[in-house]
Amino acid sequence: VTHWLEGRSVGVNAVSSDYAAAETYLRRRQLLLRDTGETTTLPPGRHEFLFSFQLPPTLVTSFEGKHGSVRYCIKATLHRPWIPARRARKVFTVIEPVDINTPALLAPQAGAQEKVARSWYRNRGLVSLSAKIDRKGYTPGEVIPVFAEIDNGSTRPVLPRAALVQTQTFMARGARKQKQAVVVSLAGEPVGPGQRALWQGRALQIPPVGPSILHCRVLHVDYALKVCVDIPGTSKLLLELPLVIGTIPLHPFSSRSSSVGSHASFLLDWGLGALPEWPEAPPEYSEVVAETEAAAFGQSPFPLPQDADMSLEGPFFAYVQEFRYRPPPLYSEEDPNPPSEAMRLRYATC
Repeated sequence: VTHWLEGRSVGVNAVSSDYAAAETYLRRRQLLLRDTGETTTLPPGRHEFLFSFQLPPTLVTSFEGKHGSVRYCIKATLHRPWIPARRARKVFTVIEPVDINTPALLAPQAGAQEKVARSWYRNRGLVSLSAKIDRKGYTPGEVIPVFAEIDNGSTRPVLPRAALVQTQTFMARGARKQKQAVVVSLAGEPVGPGQRALWQGRALQIPPVGPSILHCRVLHVDYALKVCVDIPGTSKLLLELPLVIGTIPLHPFSSRSSSVGSHASFLLDWGLGALPEWPEAPPEYSEVVAETEAAAFGQSPFPLPQDADMSLEGPFFAYVQEFRYRPPPLYSEEDPNPPSEAMRLRYATC
């Protein structure tokens, strides 16, 4: 549902326009107590009638905004003869699965902008900005490494900044209403006249925010990384890179050859070096588990629970370490180390 009012002046009168739109995603009805045509009497006490609904996989994420919302609820009505009906309502939350492990959301995003710094109708030099991120899709809690280059050709220092911005767009009767909010931001060091600054992966961590809403006809929730340069006496130089905030995080083992290869070329393009030639060796067992702990565990390094019926008092979390080693080489029909002629004759006589 979206709704807002817009006022305008017509002569000496003020006219207000009402914009509203609604879309229904789910409507199910179920009878918990069948009507047989006769009076049904329930004895005193508590009575429970179980029910269930199958949610379709295309539901939009629950959302609460200034000019619109997406809400899901269950309503129960008890009809009794000669007595007003009693009603109950329970709201529940839906999270749309947005998987960032797709080629479109794993592609790097880049852009460049430039602006002439002016003061009193005089040119003070050219300020240029280029920025790049390694992919388009992220999930809350991840860190966005921002790569940027700021070239200050003006006569005054400039200040680079970056921010994650959320844009809420509400639509009704062909009109649009937008609301923007800065989710998180960072500021760099001032860049002096005639100097150049390079961001080699400045960290911008995503706080807990709602996912992107892209497939709703009455409202959208979009995200973008905005990198800007504040220029004294001139409007800011702004570069916007679109983002998608998902719910399914990046899988460390899916498409690792292509993702690591694209990341390597991404680093080479920005002059940040290549991947290490040799992988880092794993730590020794003694560095991870102390000798006293190993002796207490016995033969197995994993302790057994003291009580088999013990229940967990808190939530259970699963942690998968990020893949940090180089992927295996790509398959090739040609053997890079062919056997010698003597070995070939030896195989032929077997």
